[in-house]
Amino acid sequence: MTKNFRVKLGQGGFGAVYKGELSNGSFVAVKMLSASKKNVEELVNEVASISRTSHVNVVSLLGFCLKGPKRALIYEFMSYGSLDKFIYTTRDQTLPPLSWNIIYQIARDIARGLEYLHKRCNTRIFHFDIKPHNILLNENFCAKISDFGLAKLCPRNGSILSLSDARGTMGYVAPEMWSRNFGRVSHKSDVYSYGMMLLEMVGGRKNINAEASHTSEIYFPHWAYNKLELENDLRPDMEMTTEENEIAKRLAMVGLWCT
Repeated sequence: MTKNFRVKLGQGGFGAVYKGELSNGSFVAVKMLSASKKNVEELVNEVASISRTSHVNVVSLLGFCLKGPKRALIYEFMSYGSLDKFIYTTRDQTLPPLSWNIIYQIARDIARGLEYLHKRCNTRIFHFDIKPHNILLNENFCAKISDFGLAKLCPRNGSILSLSDARGTMGYVAPEMWSRNFGRVSHKSDVYSYGMMLLEMVGGRKNINAEASHTSEIYFPHWAYNKLELENDLRPDMEMTTEENEIAKRLAMVGLWCT
C-alpha cells in the first residue's frame, strides 16, 4: 500500500504519516505508530472517537491495523497537508500565502467541525489538541479536524469532563488545564485552542515568541489586542485591501473572544 513507506507526508508525536495507494488507485494517508503502550492507547482512543463521526470538516478514518507489532491508522488523503505549512511567515517559506478569503473559509470550516463534535455528534467529543498541525486541507482548501489521540468522549446530556492530567500542546492549552483546581474541563478548552489558532492565522506567526522583549508580546492575545486597539496593521509584511483588512480584524476579534 505505501510502497515500502516511500512517500512520507509528515511526522507527529506518535509516529510518521505516509502516502498510500489502494488497489482501486485512490490515495490514503497511513499513520504508523510505534508499538508502545502509550501509542496503543492512542490508537484505541482515536478509533473509538473518530469512528463515531461523519462530517465534512472531520477527517474520515477508513481503517486500522493491529496485526502483531504493527499499529496503523488509515485516513482519507488530504492533498495539501496540514495548515501549519501555509500560515507561518518564515524566510525559507516556499508555499504561496493563502488569500484572506481562503483563510476565512478555513476558519469557518474548523468552527463547523468543532460545533459538530461538541453539539451534533451522537456522543460529544472534546478534542483537546486543536492546532494548525492537526488541521488538514484537501485540494479545495476544505479544512478537516484530525488526530483524535487525546480526545475524550462526553455523554450528550453532559458538558463537563473530569481529567487526571493536562493534555494538549503548549501554547494552545486552555488556562483551566493548569489551574490549581484542575480536573473539570469542558468543550471550552477546544474553543480556547481554536482562538489561539485564529490569532496565528491572522498574525502569520506562532503564538509563542521566545525573543519578545515585553511581557505583553509574549502572551499572544495581548499582542493581537494591542494591534487592534492601536489600529496598527495586523500584517505589516503584507499589502492588504480594505476588505482583506476587515476579514483579518474580524478573525482577530473572534480569536480574542475565544481566548
